[in-house]
Amino acid sequence: MANVQPKIKHRPFCFSVKGHVKMLRLALTVTSMTLFIIAQAPEPYIVITGFEVTVILFFILLYILRLDRLMKWLFWPLLDIINSLVTTVFMLIVSVLALIPETTPLTVGGGVFALVTAVCCLADGALIYRKLLFNPSGPYQKKPVHERKVVL
Repeated sequence: MANVQPKIKHRPFCFSVKGHVKMLRLALTVTSMTLFIIAQAPEPYIVITGFEVTVILFFILLYILRLDRLMKWLFWPLLDIINSLVTTVFMLIVSVLALIPETTPLTVGGGVFALVTAVCCLADGALIYRKLLFNPSGPYQKKPVHERKVVL
């Protein structure tokens, strides 16, 4: 009888913790951008949040379609961590600039959502960094002791 090995099932991206954090990040950024548009806030606020929405959508589609597994020539976790850190800086700047002056309540709401987005970006970067430390991919991956071949 042939040895049948069960296939390892991967958890879909939408049901993983990383997926939930990215979806939350997308929702918060879209809400912030919408509030900035309705309040007719300065254009850089709208442009920066709009750019972040497109980048987050790109990464979500990348992970849902599992294109990161197909395009192995790019180290996607590193790009994702860099994106999270840059987004954190930009959203902190936008939120501080939106909250400091006396503006409309919608602009303040957009600033608050941008601040929460920055915190969510930090959490996203920390999750990816933790996964990168505990599950490295690439040629430098260590093998467990029990998988090593013993030469006698």
